[in-house]
Amino acid sequence: MKNFIFGIFCLLSISSCREDIDAAALQVYEGPMRTGVNIHVVHSDSAKVRTEIRAAKQMEFLNGNMEFPEGILIEFFEKDGSKGTTLQADRGYFIKEKNIYKGEGNVRVDNEIEDQHLQSEELFWDPNKKRIYTETFVTIRDKETLFNGTGMEADESFTNYTLKKLRDSRTILPGEEL
Repeated sequence: MKNFIFGIFCLLSISSCREDIDAAALQVYEGPMRTGVNIHVVHSDSAKVRTEIRAAKQMEFLNGNMEFPEGILIEFFEKDGSKGTTLQADRGYFIKEKNIYKGEGNVRVDNEIEDQHLQSEELFWDPNKKRIYTETFVTIRDKETLFNGTGMEADESFTNYTLKKLRDSRTILPGEEL
């Protein structure tokens, strides 16, 4: 019996000396799992380049989302292989769950073939549906006409677009810079 009581006493003594564990040390890491620099991703179909994505820095997270904190450039190519449209933003994100890219900051879309240009503070690109869209304020220069509005949807080549709420439009004067 003495041994039993002595054993329980030793067990209690050892367990009472244990330090409490800091709960902060057990938190799950939510930062990037991988970081890459000078990223260049090429998407092709039938051995033809369709899009190229370039970024100075890419951070990939555990859930598959990616962040491009130093900007992103997406180039869309025509069927003949020539570059048709570019989408550029100060910051970019890839949201894996929805399979969409998001541009923030000074977002620009340029279709040099059609002489169409867009500026906004936020824009989304859905590669599956091959469309770009936003619900924010946009300025579009289509050849010699300037449109301002809120909300826009277009094909990814920015050839065909629809402004949801047109605010105003005007003709650009000769020699006027934008």
